[in-house]
Amino acid sequence: MRKLFALVMVAVAALAVGPVRAADMPYYPPVIEVPDVDYGVGGSFYLRGSVAGNLWAARNFENPCGGCGTDVTDRGYGYSLGAGFGYETGSGLRADVTVDYLNNSGLTFGNGRKANLRGGLALANAYYDFNFSGLSSSAGGFGAYVGAGLGAAWVDTTINEPNGTAWAWGDRFEPAAAVMAGVTYDMGAMVADVGYRGVYLPTIGNTPPNMVNAYVINNNWIHEVRGTLRYRFN
Repeated sequence: MRKLFALVMVAVAALAVGPVRAADMPYYPPVIEVPDVDYGVGGSFYLRGSVAGNLWAARNFENPCGGCGTDVTDRGYGYSLGAGFGYETGSGLRADVTVDYLNNSGLTFGNGRKANLRGGLALANAYYDFNFSGLSSSAGGFGAYVGAGLGAAWVDTTINEPNGTAWAWGDRFEPAAAVMAGVTYDMGAMVADVGYRGVYLPTIGNTPPNMVNAYVINNNWIHEVRGTLRYRFN
């Protein structure tokens, strides 16, 4: 009986002391894991380089002082090389400045004369990029873009007679505009694209000392199929 009474007393004492000890222990709040916030793909600067084959089409040729004009009967063919610097926002918008060297020959007129062209083209361009994966425009994989540009061109042209001798030549600055569209493949630091660019020059002409040899070529389009690589850096 005494042993039973002793065990009961020990149990009561343990129950009385337990809450006191629990109250004396420090309280540690639970640790809540907060996931990192995904801010998406940020913007980046880039360098670009392009190479293209081109086709030169125009409406007609005029000799203002000579009082004659003729339609264009055949297109000219050539190439272009370009480089540029730009910035993409990561949300689809992109802008760059490009400089290109143009070379083309063989534009043929109704009188048998042919025009050769070489020159430089500077454009300020804006684009919108689409990503086919449904993610950010710079999140990788296949995509597409559309764009437009404004600028100016320095154009040096030579008009040759049917026998190949030069009839007139000259150079001058011309206003220029462009439209672009293409498909891209985003590899991370590098982006490759193949696309079309149409460069419009309202006129191409010369300002010779002898105005009898002055000429204007109207409504010029230089159609290009271009391959471009862009390198991103931050």
